[in-house]
Amino acid sequence: MEFLNYIKKNKTFIILLSILVFAIFSVYSNSFGMEEMETLDFTVGQVTANKLNIRRGPGITYDNVGILSKDNYIRVFAKIGNWYVVQTENNIIGAVSSDYVQPCYDKELNIEPTSAEPVAETSTQSVLSEDETAFLNAINKLRSENNLPALQIDDNAQNVARLKAQDLVENNYFSHTSEKYGTPFEMLTTNGVTYKTASENIAGNSTLEGAVSSWMSSDSHKNNILSNTFNYTGVAIVNSPQYRQNSSSNVYRKISKTTS
Repeated sequence: MEFLNYIKKNKTFIILLSILVFAIFSVYSNSFGMEEMETLDFTVGQVTANKLNIRRGPGITYDNVGILSKDNYIRVFAKIGNWYVVQTENNIIGAVSSDYVQPCYDKELNIEPTSAEPVAETSTQSVLSEDETAFLNAINKLRSENNLPALQIDDNAQNVARLKAQDLVENNYFSHTSEKYGTPFEMLTTNGVTYKTASENIAGNSTLEGAVSSWMSSDSHKNNILSNTFNYTGVAIVNSPQYRQNSSSNVYRKISKTTS
């Protein structure tokens, strides 16, 4: 009886939510393809990773539409492969890896239903995490001190930086060439990045300061940071147990390019 009263009381919300779910699936139908959609026995999840990318589709090759922090709550609609279709408290809709979301069976979220239009508007805009913003600022501070213009974030280059950093950690290697993605230049081309010249810096360090310092102590890496030929970049930080010190461990990855 309580459940029936709840439905009657929230009929409008339930109808709107149904429309919302239909809208989400319509937007992602081209991306999700024919993968089987799994219904779930919970509707709210909590993020367990320090930073979790919200992607346009169910896979790391899809563009980012936002970033979640540890302990954030999200509404979970369904599961596709190893990915959840979710809605955040600030109304970002996308897909996140189910490996980093803990089901919350007794939690409710008061998120107003929304159309899928905001996702289409923001899907091509990279949203930097707090750590990534600090990373970009550190690089641009060095450039400013050397009378060089600041590097701007290129959306596709940013996606490539995150893909490679995650690949370094997940597959436990340290190289400019990935078995999965190939060279940095192949990654750029595959992900739709056009460029005249390009370079990549990678580092494994427990702090951002340490990573940047190690680059500045190497002529080749320093030249990449202070090159006046570059005007766009992508930066990424991913936690890695291999470089753990003082409970902090990261892989840092910066890729820069010059437009043609």
